[in-house]
Amino acid sequence: MTTSKPGSSSFQYQPRTRLIFGQGSFARLSDVVAELKGSRVLLVTDAGLKEAGHCDRAARMLRADGIQVFVYDRVRENPTTDDVERCVEFAQPYNVDCIVGLGGGSSIDCAKGANFLLTNGGQMQDYQGVGKAHLPMLPMVAVPTTAGTGSEAQSFAVIADPGTHMKMPCGDPKAACRVAVLDPELTVTMPQMVATVTGIDAMTHAIESFVTRNRNPVSQMFAGQAWMLLSGAFPVVIDQPDDLEARGRMQLGAHFAGTAIENSMLGAAHALANPLTAHFGTVHGRAVGLLLPSVIHWNISEVAELYQVLAVLAGWATETTSPEEASRVLASRFTDLLKSADMPTCLSELAEDEELEKNMETLAEEASQQWTGTFNPRKMEAADFQQVYRNALASRVAAVKYVG
Repeated sequence: MTTSKPGSSSFQYQPRTRLIFGQGSFARLSDVVAELKGSRVLLVTDAGLKEAGHCDRAARMLRADGIQVFVYDRVRENPTTDDVERCVEFAQPYNVDCIVGLGGGSSIDCAKGANFLLTNGGQMQDYQGVGKAHLPMLPMVAVPTTAGTGSEAQSFAVIADPGTHMKMPCGDPKAACRVAVLDPELTVTMPQMVATVTGIDAMTHAIESFVTRNRNPVSQMFAGQAWMLLSGAFPVVIDQPDDLEARGRMQLGAHFAGTAIENSMLGAAHALANPLTAHFGTVHGRAVGLLLPSVIHWNISEVAELYQVLAVLAGWATETTSPEEASRVLASRFTDLLKSADMPTCLSELAEDEELEKNMETLAEEASQQWTGTFNPRKMEAADFQQVYRNALASRVAAVKYVG
């Protein structure tokens, strides 16, 4: 079995985020903020986290240590530039010197976006791409309450355009969180549906980042470890939601997958998923999960040996299984995970066939413009994206023949 060949491609690796992991680690939040010299903190979260009590607990801990806290709790799912601007408008009068992002990827991304604008000015569109923030940014602490995006491990804020709902990656090394606090106890309050879709998202991160064009020994080390943790823990979390050990493996796996993304990016499944969210309002984890098996089949000609590694790591194949067969097993067993969690496995479960056909060319064209698609191991044009959509639409048939 092979992964990437060490020395076959150049890369850089610089850890930017300190990781604090373990049950009860949330209690260390005020100590972490104090170490960063924070005295006026912007706490960015959402209404659900406030209702669950995590937001109030964070504010109490910080205030007990003499740290002023200004709570913005209006983050929405898939934050847009409007959400970031509202957060900035809220924070500007308080002259904050530190940011805490508490919640899922939406809260953490919104907090990162606000950091760009509070420190460098302008609007989010100015930072689309990499390295466009020219002034120092505020120290930020991320406290993820889901096991999904791995945003706390990345230097990118993914912010949507409010008109098209297409996502813009805005990255800069200065936007990376200084500290990530991972406490599995915080994930137990997630609704089961949220745990499911974020867990599926995390697994797609591990699989895609393992095989991208930009893969390297560091990214594959993190992606491989992430995949082992996630593929083993996900079924346990579905059946036993209160299992804190499994919750911890999911949270750590999601973080490692986020670290892998930071070092190798993602692939076609994410490029295909974003237009579905934009046009049909499909939850990201559902969209990317149902598309991943079709993407695996599409990529077999390029990276079958890498998919074999993942199938073996999950215990779904052996080293004597052929790479092509192991790849098909990987796609099939991932589909089984979707079914076990009552997740959709084909496009026809998201919208009527006629509606999908009417929008097929538009979806494919928009997918081809997604940055993540450029890192897919098999090069893709709009026509190729359309074929993968059609394969995913046909997957409702048990004996589907994948074209391409």
